[in-house]
Amino acid sequence: MTAPRFKRALLKLSGEALMGEAAYGIHPATLDYVVKEIGSLMDLGVELALVIGAGNIFRGVAGASSGMDRAQADNMGMLATVINALALHDALERAGIAARVLSAISMPTVCESYSRQKACKHLRQGRVVIFGAGTGNPYFTTDTAAVLRGLEINADVICKATRVDGVYDKDPLVHADAQKFDRLSYAEVLERRLKVMDAAAISLAMDNDKAIMVFDMNQPGNMKRALAGEPVGTLIWGER
Repeated sequence: MTAPRFKRALLKLSGEALMGEAAYGIHPATLDYVVKEIGSLMDLGVELALVIGAGNIFRGVAGASSGMDRAQADNMGMLATVINALALHDALERAGIAARVLSAISMPTVCESYSRQKACKHLRQGRVVIFGAGTGNPYFTTDTAAVLRGLEINADVICKATRVDGVYDKDPLVHADAQKFDRLSYAEVLERRLKVMDAAAISLAMDNDKAIMVFDMNQPGNMKRALAGEPVGTLIWGER
């Protein structure tokens, strides 16, 4: 068995990653695909934690733009991430992969409440840890939650799974002449206003020198190759 380059990783999945080709909700076949990819990492011996968005169910920013109170809308979005976390937990357990959901908003009849100590214990015991409810605070995205949780559990790398094979200077799904970056510094991401993660998430990673890898989750084996140290997607790390 090939040893992973990164022993502990935090994977950020968008809610849309569970949606597949559907217009809304969770697509069972896509969920099974994600579980299969996660299983390949467990075979490598990687300690894996995940943060999941909720764009397939509800976005706080979208709710606020339609007139809702922003804090209330964000609270709804955080609860939607717990729905996704529970769905992924169920799929992992059905596949024989031990997992736990830890929520930043306490709901003990549904899942465990978040604590760094519990998360690290589960990881050491070989369980996949799924962080729900973002940071537990409005106005912070799940991108920021991913970097925050990655720092708290001392992950070796933050992995951002997307629909494209890395970071581009503009949306490659819209612009045929979009140019892909193999590596970027944190400052370049901020100065170019690249839409890979929000500025708060990038700034938090920069302040703590935490590497971010961005790659196409829809390409089978990409996550395994990335954590084994192969050049996949775009690496965001360090200075210019």
